[in-house]
Amino acid sequence: MRLSERIRRQRRAEKGGFDRRLIAPMVLGSILNPINSSMLAVALIPISRAFGVPPSQTAWLVSGLYLATAVGQPVIGRLVDVFGPRRFYLLGTALAGLAGLLGTLAPNLWVLVVSRVLLGFGTSAAFPASMSLLRSESARTGRRSPSSVLAMLSISNQVVAVAGPPLGGLLIDAGGWQLIFGINVPLSLACLVLGTLWLPRTGPAGGTTRIDVMGMLLFAGSLTAFMFFLMEPAVAHWYLPVIGLVAGAVFVRRELGTDQPFIDLRILGGNIPLLTTFMRQFLAYTTSYAFFYGYSQWLQEGRGLNASQAGLLLLPLSATAIGVTALTGRRDRVRGKLVVGAAFQCLGCAGLLLLHAGTPVWLLVLLSSLVGVPHGLIGLANQNALYAQADPARMGSSAGLLRTFMYIGALFASAANAVFFSNGATSSGMHDLAWLLIGVAALFLLVCIADRSLSSVNIAPDHTDRTGKPAS
Repeated sequence: MRLSERIRRQRRAEKGGFDRRLIAPMVLGSILNPINSSMLAVALIPISRAFGVPPSQTAWLVSGLYLATAVGQPVIGRLVDVFGPRRFYLLGTALAGLAGLLGTLAPNLWVLVVSRVLLGFGTSAAFPASMSLLRSESARTGRRSPSSVLAMLSISNQVVAVAGPPLGGLLIDAGGWQLIFGINVPLSLACLVLGTLWLPRTGPAGGTTRIDVMGMLLFAGSLTAFMFFLMEPAVAHWYLPVIGLVAGAVFVRRELGTDQPFIDLRILGGNIPLLTTFMRQFLAYTTSYAFFYGYSQWLQEGRGLNASQAGLLLLPLSATAIGVTALTGRRDRVRGKLVVGAAFQCLGCAGLLLLHAGTPVWLLVLLSSLVGVPHGLIGLANQNALYAQADPARMGSSAGLLRTFMYIGALFASAANAVFFSNGATSSGMHDLAWLLIGVAALFLLVCIADRSLSSVNIAPDHTDRTGKPAS
């Protein structure tokens, strides 16, 4: 009886409920980007030593991934909207596996950078594909997409991001830095198998197949020019920000003048709360990633630890972030989370000023634990704010832009690390970086306090719609 009852329940779920088979490929695909981002934090120094290059050059491994991802997220998101999620999920995860293989066999740093760029594009597919799948499941079942699935995607990304450094350290100790690239091969194969078996073949109903290719190229060109300048700021490179400004201006003019833009700027102009959320995302992740990569490099060069030890010292960050997320994840008010998270970011950045070659381990553990608090609060809070503030008809593009602002913050963080660690990840370089991060975190805190619109953000539970009325 129990078996027959389970079978009947499964058939009812498949007929009218969310298809739970989609969860595994969605979650596994979505973690490819954060796991590749975070594991590298403890591999930069071993890679630097292996190829005999300074940290200012290995910073390209970070910026290459995030530049590709910042461009790739909205571009692939648009392609997913037009052509459907299945093919781009499979293409993206296959590219991630090939990029991991290339990185494992890379003979020099610049081939490794190319593999990271390919990883950036490959790992850009899963998130927009997952959002598209959630929307299509909602349309198929006539219900809102379950909030538990959205929370699962967010938490799995967060957990993997903070658990990446310890895992990376263990892999490096086991077989060298090459293993943090090689791990993409089995992960990619798993995504391909699950995606082939369970992702639906049908594309989105209706719509248009017109693609704003010129808008995509202008967007990519502007962002790339600014990033190249930030990596090596010098008067001699004055032409790079000029190219970025010109390409950006042409991009804005084109997007405002076409009826099917790559990024619909018109929806952003009158939505100040949403624009503020994008700004908060940029500021928060500039600080977060600069701390993440800077602190990891300093632990190895400035404090003299190996990659495995550095990864273990980031475990308290992971544990605190997971605990804070578990305690606060179900709370629907976001303003308090953001203010508290921003305040803890300020404290964590100030703690960097205390670091020196003889800093005791207990203080390093305390600092990692302190920084885990904003990791557990800010990401989910900004995502909840987005869902409340964005036009439901444009939720996919808005979610892609939120990711893009996160990656732009990561790009700025990478540039800052390259500047302050140009002579190595020393304690003096860390202190100089800390003052910049304190300023960025303080600005983030002020934006959170000043944004009164956050007081009205209240994510409705599953049985209500966004207006608070019972769902039909």
